[in-house]
Amino acid sequence: DFFEADPDLPARVRSEHRDYSGSQYDRGHMAPAGDMKWDERAMVESFYMSNMCPQAPNLNKGDWRILEEQCRRWVQRHRTTLYIACGPIVEKGKNHRRIGRAKVTVPDGFFKVVLKLGKRPAAVGFLFPNDDCNAPLKEYAVTIDSVEALTGIDFFPQLPDEQENTLEATNGIGNF
Repeated sequence: DFFEADPDLPARVRSEHRDYSGSQYDRGHMAPAGDMKWDERAMVESFYMSNMCPQAPNLNKGDWRILEEQCRRWVQRHRTTLYIACGPIVEKGKNHRRIGRAKVTVPDGFFKVVLKLGKRPAAVGFLFPNDDCNAPLKEYAVTIDSVEALTGIDFFPQLPDEQENTLEATNGIGNF
C-alpha cells in the first residue's frame, strides 16, 4: 500500500501521491494489486501513480473492486487465462475537474473488457460511471463493441475476424 511516482516518467508529467490529498477521490488501480501477487516487483509497480486514476471512493472500494475479485474467481473457475483491458473514459470537448499540482484529470467513467478463450470462449465489457454507484455487475455489463465505439480502441484485433466479431457483439457475462 505504498503509492509512489513512476520513476520512468519525467517529473513534469508524473503525478504524485499528494495530488490526491484532499481531492475526495481514491487512487484507483487500473491493474489491480491483487493480480500481482505472483511477483514482488509487479506488486510494487502496481502502486506506481501511473497505474492510478481518480475514482469515486464507493466505486473504488465497491463495484470496481467487486469486478476485480470476480475476474480472479473466473480465472480459478475456468482454470484459464483471461485477457483484460481497462482504463478511464474522458469525454472529449468537456471541461473536466483536475486534482493536485499535476492537474490529474478526473475521468467521467471507466471501462473494463474481459475475454476468455478455450473450449467455451466468452467476452464481456463493463462501463462504470465515476460516482458512488452501487449495482450488481450485470447492470454494468455491455458488449465489447459498445466499449470500442466509446473508446476508439480495437481490443482484440489478433482474434480471427469471425470469432472477434461474434464475441465482441455479445454481452457474454452469462458465459463466465
